[in-house]
Amino acid sequence: MNTNRIEETALPFISHLIELRTRLLKIVVFVIVIFLALSAYANEIYSFLAGPLLKHMPQNSTMIAIDVASPFFTPFKLALILAVFISVPVILYQFWAFVAPGLYKREKRMVFPLLIASTFLFYLGVIFAYFVVFPLIFGFLTAAAPTGVAVMTDITKYLDFVLTLFFAFGICFEVPIFTIVMVWTGLVTPESLAEKRPYVIVGAFVIGAFLTPPDAISQTLLAVPMWMLFEIGLLFSKLFVKKSEKESTNLPVISDKY
Repeated sequence: MNTNRIEETALPFISHLIELRTRLLKIVVFVIVIFLALSAYANEIYSFLAGPLLKHMPQNSTMIAIDVASPFFTPFKLALILAVFISVPVILYQFWAFVAPGLYKREKRMVFPLLIASTFLFYLGVIFAYFVVFPLIFGFLTAAAPTGVAVMTDITKYLDFVLTLFFAFGICFEVPIFTIVMVWTGLVTPESLAEKRPYVIVGAFVIGAFLTPPDAISQTLLAVPMWMLFEIGLLFSKLFVKKSEKESTNLPVISDKY
């Protein structure tokens, strides 16, 4: 009898593992296909990424490769990272398809839009960093070089630097999602978050000071969007609370009398 129960319990667990393996394989295959397609244009992609720096480098200055193999491996590393970046919607879909059967209907209505919104905001943060922040950062850094110092950046170090900034700005643009999730899980209320607005504004400027050059313009360009995104998240969290209260009042009352 106990053996039968153990087998019945083990079967669903094994089926979940098989499904998880299948979905992970789909993700890996998709990333590899995208990577192979991008590999043929790896050098062009890297040149596009290096554009904001090259535009501000002094005349006759170029980027350099310190390691022997970095001219070959660095563009391919970028192509692989870009393949993962492009595959994020597929990765999130596979994750959603795996966990959705175990969610309640109300949770499904909440989680799926959050996945879409978080993906869009992360992409938006990366785009904002490339087109708005990078020109300011590299313009300031190249102009601040002492006299007699040639600005010649290593291609691998440059890639690591911009990827760090991409990730930082992508995470910073997730502020509305963090706000809504905190309210959804009951950790905070919209009212308590609104009371902490001054601390949020100060924190946004502190983060901007760490992630951007030491000038007021670039610091403000990061801090103000973070503040606005916080306000957007606060607005949506209030709407979410009102909708939840309305749904709870419309639920049928179950009597305890038989």
